[in-house]
Order: sequence, then structure tokens, then C-alpha cells
Amino acid sequence: MNTAISYEASIQDSYPSPAVSNLVVELDHYKRRSEWLLLVNGLHGRLAAALDLGSMIEAFSVWLMPLVDHDLLAYCHPDRRRHHVFCSSHGPDRRAASEAAEKLFALIHEGKELPLWEGGFHVAVWQLDHRRGKGHLLLLRQEPFISPRENRVVEATLDILTETLRRALDYEDLYDQARRDTLTGLANRHVLEERLPPMLEGARRHRHPLTIASMDLDNFKTINDTLGHAKGDQTLQLVARTMAGMVRQSDLLVRTGGDEFLLVLPDTSVAAAEVLAGRLCKAVDELAIGAGGQARLGISVGLSQWQPGYALEEWLQRADENLYRAKAAGRSRVCAA
Repeated sequence: MNTAISYEASIQDSYPSPAVSNLVVELDHYKRRSEWLLLVNGLHGRLAAALDLGSMIEAFSVWLMPLVDHDLLAYCHPDRRRHHVFCSSHGPDRRAASEAAEKLFALIHEGKELPLWEGGFHVAVWQLDHRRGKGHLLLLRQEPFISPRENRVVEATLDILTETLRRALDYEDLYDQARRDTLTGLANRHVLEERLPPMLEGARRHRHPLTIASMDLDNFKTINDTLGHAKGDQTLQLVARTMAGMVRQSDLLVRTGGDEFLLVLPDTSVAAAEVLAGRLCKAVDELAIGAGGQARLGISVGLSQWQPGYALEEWLQRADENLYRAKAAGRSRVCAA
């Protein structure tokens, strides 16, 4: 055999042909593509098992950690004033990351540009488009700034995360609508029935005062019949906003139907509730809504402080009885007898 030919053949065997090289590249591409699809499938599974926004952010953070190392992952929706945080750090690092995230949330709510560095952490942010506003995904870490490859990993999954979060937001809307009075936006009877027993149990267990106010508008029917139902609806909305602006977040203000309202005041004695009720009467009177003559809008209030031994129905009945006494005594007044 010719030695030169034998050597040349051995050299050709050691270097794959272009066709073989292309096949190796394609096989490697399909391998990496299959690995990515498996990862994405795992992400879908994690998010599908999450029931609320907070657990969805946690699920995404756990899935993302092997691919993009981070100390904290957060979601912020400025329109809804909502944010959810999942932090994988502990101790001082956890506190520092959480404090940095709070500062970033404040900047987002104010519509300001976010820094690339906050409180010892590098900051990366992606904007998520929703049908009703913009959401933001924030990533904080002490490592160097996020690399182009890591950025591509996150961006490749944003559509999946956005759709999942949108679904959760839609569910929250439906849940909230079921618990709100459609006209005034106040809590409805469903919320009252849900929250009142635990509030009563808390007062019983800790021996804290708990007072309820049964309220009914005066002359509303005359105003509604004389000025029309549109004006009547506006009146109810105005009264609801006025009262809501005068009570605490811990209080429960409910429209129970028509022109009737109920206010539950935790950690409040009947004497303190009487002061607040007087202010509510004055505020409604100062709205100066009337239909001519003596038909001026007012509100009457009946108060009842829970006492050991009172059943729920008995307690509510006492408040209603005091409301009737207030109306019989001349309306636009408070009765706690």
C-alpha cells in the first residue's frame, strides 16, 4: 500500500466530514432543546400547583434558582398596590434584601426609575404586561450583575409567568366582587357573616370591648322618590365614602341592603362608639342633601356593646332595637340605651 495514501486516509478519518459535523451540531441542538422543554414543563407544573400570587412567585423562584442564582424574587403591581416577595436568604441578609425590596416598591409606586444597585444588592427588573396595568418582576442578588445568558433565561419564561399571574389576578377580581356591594364598594353580608363570628370570639377570649352600630338613613325614600333613583344611588355612594373615610381599617363597615348599614367596632366601648356615631351623624347632615321642605338626609344609629352571655342574634337584635328608638326619638341621632 502506498504510504502517502495510507497517511492521508488516516488524517481524513480523524476529521469528520462537513455532513457529520452538521449532524453533531443538530443533535446537540436537539439535546439542549429537549432539556429546555423539560425545564419549561417543570415550570408549568410548579405554577399549576400554586393557588395564589405569593405561592406562584415562590414556585417561580425555586424553579429559577439553579439557572439564575438570586437572593430575592418579587412581584409588584403598582395599579393594585400589591407586591409579593420570596427571599431565599436568612438572618441579616434576609432583612437587608427585604428592606431593599421595600424601597424599590416605593419607587415603582411613585413611577420613578429603579437603580441598578440597592442596599448591597444588584437589581434586575422585567416588566410584565397585563390587561389592566403593568406588573414588575424584581430580582436581587449579591453576585455580579445578571449576565446576557441569565437574562435570556428569564425573558424566555416571562410569558408563562405573566399568564399565570394574570389568571390569579382575574380570580382575585371575581373573589373581591363576590364580597363587595356593587353600588357602594363596601363589604357585603357575605363578609359580615364571615368575619363577625371570629371578631366575637376574639372579644370573648381576650375580654376586649366590641360594639356594633346598626345604621339607617333618614328621609332617603323621600329623596329617592322625589329626585330619582340615579340621585338616590349617588347619595348612597356619597354616604358610603364619607363613612368609610371616618372609620379605622380594623373596623368593618357593611351595606346590609337598601339604605341600611352596619359598623362593627373592635376594641371599642359603647361610650367611644357613641362619640364616633355622633360624628357620623354630623358628617351625613353636612352633606346637605335634601328634597325640599323637611326631607333632609340624615342617619340614625343604634349601638350595642357585646356582653358575656350574648348570643350573636341577640346582640344584633339589641342594636336594631336601639336604632328604632333613635328614629322614634326624632331621627338623625344616636341611641345606646
